[in-house]
Amino acid sequence: MGSRLVFAIFLGGNCLSLLLLSSLIDANQKNIDCLLAIKSQVEDPNDYLSSWAFINQTEGFICKFTGVTCWHDDENRVLSIKLGGFGLSGKFPLGIKQCSDLTGLDLSRNNFSGPLPSNITDLIPLVTTLDLSYNQFSGPIPPTVSNITFLNTLMLQHNQFTGTLPPQLVLLGRLNKFSVADNRLTGPVPNFNGSLHFGPDSFANNPGLCGRPLDPCEASTGSRGKVVVAAAVGGLTVAALVVGIALFFYFRRMAVVRKKNDDPEGNKWAKSLKGQKGVKVFMFKKSVSKMKLRDLMKATEEFKKDNVIGKGRTGTMYKGVLEDGTPLMIKRLQDSLRSEKELESEMNTLGSVKHRNLVPLLGYCVAKKERLLIYEHMPNGYLYDNLHPADEESSKPMDWPSRLKIAIGAAKGLAWLHHSCNPRIIHRNISSKCILLTADYEPKISDFGLARLMNPIDTHLSTFVNGEFGDFGYVAPEYSRTMVATPKGDVYSFGVVLLELVTGQKATSVTRESEEAEEESFKGNLVEWITKLSSESKLQEAIDRSLLRKSVDDEIFKVLKVACNCVLPEVPKQRPTMFEVYQLLRAIGESYNFTTDDDILVPSESGEADFIEELIVR
Repeated sequence: MGSRLVFAIFLGGNCLSLLLLSSLIDANQKNIDCLLAIKSQVEDPNDYLSSWAFINQTEGFICKFTGVTCWHDDENRVLSIKLGGFGLSGKFPLGIKQCSDLTGLDLSRNNFSGPLPSNITDLIPLVTTLDLSYNQFSGPIPPTVSNITFLNTLMLQHNQFTGTLPPQLVLLGRLNKFSVADNRLTGPVPNFNGSLHFGPDSFANNPGLCGRPLDPCEASTGSRGKVVVAAAVGGLTVAALVVGIALFFYFRRMAVVRKKNDDPEGNKWAKSLKGQKGVKVFMFKKSVSKMKLRDLMKATEEFKKDNVIGKGRTGTMYKGVLEDGTPLMIKRLQDSLRSEKELESEMNTLGSVKHRNLVPLLGYCVAKKERLLIYEHMPNGYLYDNLHPADEESSKPMDWPSRLKIAIGAAKGLAWLHHSCNPRIIHRNISSKCILLTADYEPKISDFGLARLMNPIDTHLSTFVNGEFGDFGYVAPEYSRTMVATPKGDVYSFGVVLLELVTGQKATSVTRESEEAEEESFKGNLVEWITKLSSESKLQEAIDRSLLRKSVDDEIFKVLKVACNCVLPEVPKQRPTMFEVYQLLRAIGESYNFTTDDDILVPSESGEADFIEELIVR
């Protein structure tokens, strides 16, 4: 009986494997068919798509096509298509629908024309970046664009679009880059509320567009009054007069509604909590256990946008100062539908996690649907803002000892989470935007453990695109295939942070090319740039120029080597553990006396395997 059962399970497993293999083959073929269709549906007078040759059918061959990026180089699954400036023409390529895993589409600076498909959501449902700027697209902007719910970037400027802007665009709550400038659009600009703030440049040179942030629409009270009076004097019928009066009150009411919905301070959600001010704030320190929501509201001036110190996947962080002068950081947790009981359980666990290189969680508060987390204040803010200041010209670049100190301390904090914390924690969202700095630039990692508080997973792919495994530029490549968070995924993300420290470049883009190169700046992400320079034996060109000739070249190259070991190997097992990364960095910075006594347990291979299995079961 037992042997039959084992045989049945074995047979069932084989059947399942065959089904999965068949599904994967079908998906790969659809992506190949997608690119075949696109090539046949566009005109390519400059022959830029000559590399799109479908003769060699080896696994991943389409990943070498010009403008095509795959989820993985050994899979025919298209991640993004970037054909900007190729001189292509024709209609919007409908064959793109078969690239069902596509997350980025750039057709900018070409000669495409005609209307956008009314079913554009069905064609590119998971796209996060859509750039159709500098073409000849015409007709109305389809309202269905608002159903591409993961959109972060929507660039439609310099086309021939007509009609009104769909009011449904306000539903794209993730938009942070948007433009419809230089078109032929008319009517009012939709009322982008909440965190969507786009200036006049996003709507410029559309003679018929009006309303905030452009000039007000011409339906003023005075002009409507004149119309009504003229109608009466002209002997129009009573019915016409009634219609005029009705229009007057309608527009007046709409103006009131518009004003009511306006949220210039970005804190409409906080104002809705005024009746909840007596709600208790649960603190892990008994000395301040009597704090109430009203104290947080007052400390942050009702969460005004001027007090925002950072935004990330897990939520928005605000600075606040209590009446006694105590500074705090308060995070408004993003989109968490967990119950109060579930939140309490998670908070009690995270509140007990204490380490020198972790931002202390002091408490939490639940009011209506809002979940607020209270942290200890970090005077020097986020590492990202220190490395990539908004005003680079007037900002002094961070010196090398400070960067090395941050690298060692952050590595120690993450290694402790992986190897010594109980329960051990995978961060899932390591980036320079979650490393905060104290007054003396001691690094502290934030947002650890918050991935479990996000919304339940709908689909594996949407979860990946939605940022479940971190921000783009920091995400380990294997996550697109396995959809399982692992310690080695955190190692990859931390390797990208090390590259930021060494190069001064952002994870998602590079603004500097080789001094000898005449071509445009490198268009890939930071890891791709480092890979390219490494293959050409030009890694010295990656170093931040502000660090050169400071007698620390040897240390910089050693850190760069550690970073490359974290991010370059395609097989995750080839990456070091965070304990090993910490030890390597600690040795590099030994002469600076940055580190204190170790509190990290030396991991065993079996322990690491048990850790991964435990997390997969979760």
